[in-house]
Amino acid sequence: MKSDADQIEEFATWVEEVMRERGYDIDSPRGGGKTKLAEDAGVHRAAITRLLQRQSMPDLETMRGLSRALGIPVRDVLIRSGKLTEEDLPHAPAPPIEAPGPGGPLSVEQAAAALGIPESLRAAFIQITEQLRLGAGGTTPEAETDGQASP
Repeated sequence: MKSDADQIEEFATWVEEVMRERGYDIDSPRGGGKTKLAEDAGVHRAAITRLLQRQSMPDLETMRGLSRALGIPVRDVLIRSGKLTEEDLPHAPAPPIEAPGPGGPLSVEQAAAALGIPESLRAAFIQITEQLRLGAGGTTPEAETDGQASP
């Protein structure tokens, strides 16, 4: 079992890596990465500083903020922090994808739910899917005849 200091060290190192991947400048003295992350996460800068200086593990609200700001599921943040384990937070089974019924194909919203797209990403999934469905010209398949788009 890891000591608290080891767990904080491991978690802080992981958070720093993710921050760098997401473009937060934490390596230059005046990069502003800690402040920007604190703002994006909606937490006090001191909470970010304490973590990155390996002084303390963040509380649940700070972890939720880190999750939002860094685009990482809360589940992953909690497991990485050592607060909970994979067994404590098993992945929810994806709902079965059912074939379109008599009412026609799945809606984009139904497809997002069936595919297990997280709520935080559903709006983007729906927007991208609609753009793909409509095509670059903004026409729907119903508006096309003989391979020509309607005027």
